[in-house]
Amino acid sequence: MAKQKFTRAEKSWIMYDVGNSALVLLATSIIPIYFKSLADGPALVAWSYGETVASLVIALLMPILGSIADMQGMKKRFVVGTVGTGVVATVAMGFPTGAMAFLVIYVISSVMLNTSIVFYDALLVDATTDERMDEVSSQGYAWGYIGSCVPFIACLAIVLTRPFGMSFQSSMQIAFVITAAWWVAFTIPMLRDVEQTHYKPREDHAVSKAFHGIGATLKKIWSDKTLRYFIIAYFFYIDGVHTIIKLSTSYGSDLGIDGTQLVLALLVTQFAAFPSAIAYGKLGRKFGTKTMLLVGIAGYTFITLFAAFFLRSAVEFWFLAIMVGLFQGGIQALSRSEFGKLCPKEHANEYFGFFDIFGKYAAIMGTFIVGTMTALTGSGSLGVFSIVILFVIGFIMMRKVPDRPATQKEQ
Repeated sequence: MAKQKFTRAEKSWIMYDVGNSALVLLATSIIPIYFKSLADGPALVAWSYGETVASLVIALLMPILGSIADMQGMKKRFVVGTVGTGVVATVAMGFPTGAMAFLVIYVISSVMLNTSIVFYDALLVDATTDERMDEVSSQGYAWGYIGSCVPFIACLAIVLTRPFGMSFQSSMQIAFVITAAWWVAFTIPMLRDVEQTHYKPREDHAVSKAFHGIGATLKKIWSDKTLRYFIIAYFFYIDGVHTIIKLSTSYGSDLGIDGTQLVLALLVTQFAAFPSAIAYGKLGRKFGTKTMLLVGIAGYTFITLFAAFFLRSAVEFWFLAIMVGLFQGGIQALSRSEFGKLCPKEHANEYFGFFDIFGKYAAIMGTFIVGTMTALTGSGSLGVFSIVILFVIGFIMMRKVPDRPATQKEQ
């Protein structure tokens, strides 16, 4: 059978990953370096706690907002609200001159970005079918990685060269505006072309019913053996993944690695992740999603050990960046698509809200563990090493997930 082309809705859904990934890349590379320039002393602890606060806010909001967003016509309205607020906060990050004020605005921007991605993830069930979810989800991450490089290279050129004698702050103001404009531009196609086809009827007193429904949803997740083990495994391993993403630049900066080297290495991560994410989608169909997720978890365990005990120079950071690129997109994409297949479609937002609580974009435990261990021992290496436990537990729990038959490869 000939390979089916992507539909307009699938393409437009994929494009949102291109739009939001520009800010994701900026937040994991240049922004921590800029924050360090505003802060007094080592920035890893303050940055870790800032990320933890943002994660906690998302975790508290998403079950309620997710339940409401599952109602007819609500998903895209929430996308508009979160993207709009996030864009304003992103531009506003260019104005504070103090570390604390900047961190507060960054937390708002981060909350809006990651909350919008929850609604975006839930729209996957409306944009495509179960059979095509692995591939569409992987394409989203893949094009998000490569597409985000376009505005990022422009931002990087301005920040590094600082034309016309502009200050670091002025160059960052321009970078924030470019990133915000890119985010808006690639949100529009999804809002135009993807319709919410799975929903529950609108009802009165939606907020109060959402509060009361949290316990019932948790019981449904817990009563399903496959969902239960999957969500526990995901809670641990993806928390570790996002901890590495969020703190790698700050950790490298505290080790004394030049900021330009850090940013360029992370740019290489994007190019390595592009073919890797696509390959993961195809391998997931051939060998099964569970098998490929176990491979990804094992890969991240190695990455963490390398970062803790061998990362000391720019050369090692470049190696680390390439290794992260080989596993990052695949483990994220297949986690998203597998959960999309497992959850009831008309309650996708509600379930994806819990999906995010149990790890995605949260990194609550990881950032807290790294920050606390680093503060107690004075060693960033021990802080990083401490998150290996997240991957070990995630691997053990993923092995308990009942096997699903691999999707037959298209001929």
